[in-house]
Amino acid sequence: MKALPEGLTHYKSTAEFTENSIPAALLRSHSTAPEVWGRIKIIEGKLLYRMLEPTLEELVLTPAQDGIVEPRALHEVAVLGPVRFCVEFHRMAARG
Repeated sequence: MKALPEGLTHYKSTAEFTENSIPAALLRSHSTAPEVWGRIKIIEGKLLYRMLEPTLEELVLTPAQDGIVEPRALHEVAVLGPVRFCVEFHRMAARG
C-alpha cells in the first residue's frame, strides 16, 4: 500500500463528492501538478482507482483504504455504487 512521503503539508481539499456529483474530469485520465501529491479519502462506500502509469494498477478504495496519487502520474476513478469522498492535496513544506 502506498503512503504519502514524509515532509508533505496538506494545503487544500476538494468538496465532498458523491456518485451523482463527481466531476467528469475525475472519471478520465488526469494528473496532479508537479510536486503535488493527492490522497483520495473515502467517507462512505467504495471507488475504483486506476493508476495508469507506469503500468495499469487498479485498487478498490474504501474508508479503510486511501488512494495515493503521485505527482504528475496519470490516473482516473470509476464509481462502484453509492460513495462519498474527497481529495486532499499535499506538497513539500516551504523551506525557510
